[in-house]
Amino acid sequence: MNKLELISALKNETNISKSEAARVVQIFFDSMADSMAKGDRTEIRGLCSFYVKNYKSYTGRNPKTGEKVTIKPKKLPFFKSGKELKERVDI
Repeated sequence: MNKLELISALKNETNISKSEAARVVQIFFDSMADSMAKGDRTEIRGLCSFYVKNYKSYTGRNPKTGEKVTIKPKKLPFFKSGKELKERVDI
């Protein structure tokens, strides 16, 4: 399912216009992204949680030349499925 399909499902389920459904979905995604950008964890009980994982700086290698390269510290988003989602998928 992509974003457009999610908007259509919301529109059909709630009998609201497509533009209103698109706005609701956009607010939902923007709120999650803003929360994670602040370093907060976003949890949807029974479904999943999103969190930011911090990585320290480390020394890597350029695969072409083999020379050492310093990798800067970074933050990456992570997804963890909830128990109910795992059970629902594993039918």
